[in-house]
Amino acid sequence: MKILHVTSDWKWTGPAEPMLRLALAQRAAGHAVALACPEPPQAGRSLASEARAADLAPEIVLERARGLRPFADRSDVRRLRALLTDGGFEIAHTWHTRDHLLALRAMAGRRGHGGISLVRSYRRAEPIPARPWNRWLFGPGTDGLLCVSPASAARCARLRAGRAVAGVFGAVDPVRFFPRPAAPGTRESLGLEAAHRVVGIVARVQPHRRFDLLLAAAARLFAAEPRARLLIVGRGTRRRAVAEEPAVRLGIADRVIFAGYRDADYAEVLRAIDVFTFLVPGSDGTCRALLEAQACGIPAVTTRRGALPEIVREGETGVLASEDPDDLAREWLRLLHLDALRERLGETAAMQARERFSPARLASEVEALYRAVRKR
Repeated sequence: MKILHVTSDWKWTGPAEPMLRLALAQRAAGHAVALACPEPPQAGRSLASEARAADLAPEIVLERARGLRPFADRSDVRRLRALLTDGGFEIAHTWHTRDHLLALRAMAGRRGHGGISLVRSYRRAEPIPARPWNRWLFGPGTDGLLCVSPASAARCARLRAGRAVAGVFGAVDPVRFFPRPAAPGTRESLGLEAAHRVVGIVARVQPHRRFDLLLAAAARLFAAEPRARLLIVGRGTRRRAVAEEPAVRLGIADRVIFAGYRDADYAEVLRAIDVFTFLVPGSDGTCRALLEAQACGIPAVTTRRGALPEIVREGETGVLASEDPDDLAREWLRLLHLDALRERLGETAAMQARERFSPARLASEVEALYRAVRKR
């Protein structure tokens, strides 16, 4: 099958890594895969640079822009139309509203009936708002809809009127994420001692990720367990106001560690965590950091937001807690104290992750959606 992934976002954030992970898994499965995306405004890490490093250089470079631009986008539309037609693509897989609209314009008169099929990824687990525009865009304007989990697909199916829709979990790199102790010196570099018991979260530091709840629960945890520490991995322009200053006001700043954004040593920093926690999914509804933690054999305590109740299997790979600081702190404390339970949950999480979150499984399930679309 010949597949073109089209994205209008140049940043290496949000859905970018899941998109590239899928494209590479599809290539490994024997499909012909190409990419169309913008270049970054300046040198640095971007989707295009990461794709080139994986030998998937963009076939065409789209303009950096937002929203619908009927006249200004004509150049992008022409080049996309030529690529899709001359390249013999069967699937155009889009990831944002802007690239979705570009692809629709480029495919005018060429969709369906043996032509090109358009698949759209929807990266949130909540139902697509049933506004008239969405009813058209995610209904007749989409041949196949890919959602982040089976339950999210069921919630979005009401807009599809019998059209193809699938819910597929994300995938992680099994070469990078697997169970083992953190590399020597990792915990020490973070200011952690051997006696410390670490609850960790990987999330952009933003108000909607419920850092108020996280810190309130941490204060209760520290009162019950002096050896506990909270490790926050992630960046955010409002980190001081959202997390650092509240930690000071709560009197827990000496036990909250801000590790910032990590790259080369990210997997080792993740392995320094004893219990992973996740409260609110970000722009990537597959909850990639949670999948990576489970692949490393780290049990999780999460809320029931988004796809979290489907990813975390209660009593098997972790615990589902309410959005209450006392409940969160109680479950963190239980796993930190019960070594045998924590180890059992972690072992099961890693074992299940090898199957549930493997790139090969991802490619296979998305291919099934493509084939369902092509049959219509």
